[in-house]
Amino acid sequence: MSVIFEDFSDIDELAEDLNDPSAGARIMAVIELADSADPDAIPHLARAIEDVDAGVRLQAAERLTDFDGPETAAALVIALSDADEKVRGAAAASLTELKDPEAATPLLPCIASADEFVKLAALGGLKELRRADALAPAIEALNDTSPEVRAAAVRVIGWLQDETALPALMAAARDEDVLVRRTAVATFGFTSGTHAEATLVTAMSDENWQVREAGAETLAKAGSAAVEAELIAALDDEFWQVRLKAVRSLGKLGLKAAAPKIGPMMSIDIPNLRKECAAVLGELADPGSVVYLEDFRDDTDPDVRKNVRWALDKIAQGAA
Repeated sequence: MSVIFEDFSDIDELAEDLNDPSAGARIMAVIELADSADPDAIPHLARAIEDVDAGVRLQAAERLTDFDGPETAAALVIALSDADEKVRGAAAASLTELKDPEAATPLLPCIASADEFVKLAALGGLKELRRADALAPAIEALNDTSPEVRAAAVRVIGWLQDETALPALMAAARDEDVLVRRTAVATFGFTSGTHAEATLVTAMSDENWQVREAGAETLAKAGSAAVEAELIAALDDEFWQVRLKAVRSLGKLGLKAAAPKIGPMMSIDIPNLRKECAAVLGELADPGSVVYLEDFRDDTDPDVRKNVRWALDKIAQGAA
């Protein structure tokens, strides 16, 4: 090939090697086209995504991640139905890198695909594009038989942060599947109000600890001081992960009345939980917490020690 590798002034010349009978040469052509970073290379990479050789198609699907826009998305949509699993996976991964809202146009019809993989990949690509016209098909996808598809649809709805979608999210928070419920509960952080708060409070008594954990975390974003009782009750949850998120939310909400309940948790033999408790006790700055913190000034865990000493200094400053 006569073109110097660093000289990408002639995309058409670079693309000539896509016609080479050698798959290796065609792969190199894909690499050089992608390295050009020239949008004019996209149509050629789109052609490569339908090459007879799976290696060429895989390289094209992977390298299209460096480009954006509807033409790129359309090429990747084709690859979602490829016979090769690696090509399909690469295309799905590349779709998540799209940032141009116009790239959503080829993806929207895919939500209604009969192929679960195609639906999941399309919803994954749509999530961060925040296209308003994705709301209706995403809500429709909440009726899909696949819990993975329903959860992916919830993520799209959550990123749109549209108050009109609250009824759909509230219904998803009651889904029979744990993944869907947990995903839905985590999306309520964008809104506040009685409906969101009531849904999160309900989640705090869910049979699954991961849903309770999501509820405890999200209450700090969508809840009010009125949820103090639910969060304090969560400090007795059998799963420490739920307790940790409840502690964190109590701190973020500035609920000082929780300090006497959080203090004794410093003796729990879970460093991550002790570290969080110490940090929140410092944030709440209740002088009564000193008695719980002093014994852990020299904790075996360095992060716990750091947070304990910071908390004690914080309380001392408040008392000065």
